Amino acid sequence: MMQRKPSAKVASIGVTQTQLAVEAGLGWLFREQPTEDYGIDAHAEVVDAELVRGRLLAMQIKSGLSWFSKQGPGGWWFRPDAEHVEYWTNHSLPVVVVLYHPERERCYWQLVNRKTLSETGRGGWKLLVPEAQVLDGSARAALSQAAEGDPYTLRIRELQLARPWMRMLAEGTRLVIDIEEWVNKTSGRGTISLGIDREDGNNPEQLVSWNVFLGLSSYVEVVPKMFSWANVGLHAETYDDADYDDYPYDRDDWGSLHPYMNPSGEVDFYRLELTLNELGRAFLLVDRFASEGPRQLTA
Repeated sequence: MMQRKPSAKVASIGVTQTQLAVEAGLGWLFREQPTEDYGIDAHAEVVDAELVRGRLLAMQIKSGLSWFSKQGPGGWWFRPDAEHVEYWTNHSLPVVVVLYHPERERCYWQLVNRKTLSETGRGGWKLLVPEAQVLDGSARAALSQAAEGDPYTLRIRELQLARPWMRMLAEGTRLVIDIEEWVNKTSGRGTISLGIDREDGNNPEQLVSWNVFLGLSSYVEVVPKMFSWANVGLHAETYDDADYDDYPYDRDDWGSLHPYMNPSGEVDFYRLELTLNELGRAFLLVDRFASEGPRQLTA
């Protein structure tokens, strides 16, 4: 019988506790990253006064008492390998190491940069994670400042982060957005998920999900801005099968994007499909040039 390793359980708890700290403590958005993003477990997106402005932090999350075994001045030493240091210091986002202490049930954090990294006598690296830096509301100002950037840099970051999804679309993969909007909540509470439609009759294979609180903002206006590199339209198969006679609200003001059901009178369900637009195609071309050089563009 297959058994789950204790280390895997501890790691999962660490991610869950970090998500709770980001969403409840900071009031920001949290999304886990796919395993192929080497050395990054999640992204935290800054929210100010219910506004999401594309300021993000990349997080490496470590969980367990073993990460607290090396005492340092006012905290603990975290010792990354050289490959991770190179990756993090060249990352398109500011990187934060988060250590979760299972007995205290607290997350501690430190930014990864040339100021916080120290070289060891043997040519390695170490990073001091201060005990005073708890991942809660007290960290909001420092982490928000770390995520700042000029508008140009923030927009380029947004495109770089979406590059894997753009490539999927360019290769013919169908990507869909599932939305659950709690229509009777003034907080604008809801969930936005991105997934792959395998065209096999099953639910989409989820890639990433966001818990959002959009206030009075319109989902059908916010979502296309989240995916500025793609056109957003209705998922044909879902809407062809929809029974609008069961929809409990007035539909006179529906635009091109609208729900396909609301079975309880509480939650609007959308399923939208992405297609690569001119911006997405142009970015992939520029990215290919930057990665492979001009000869590859004519190959």
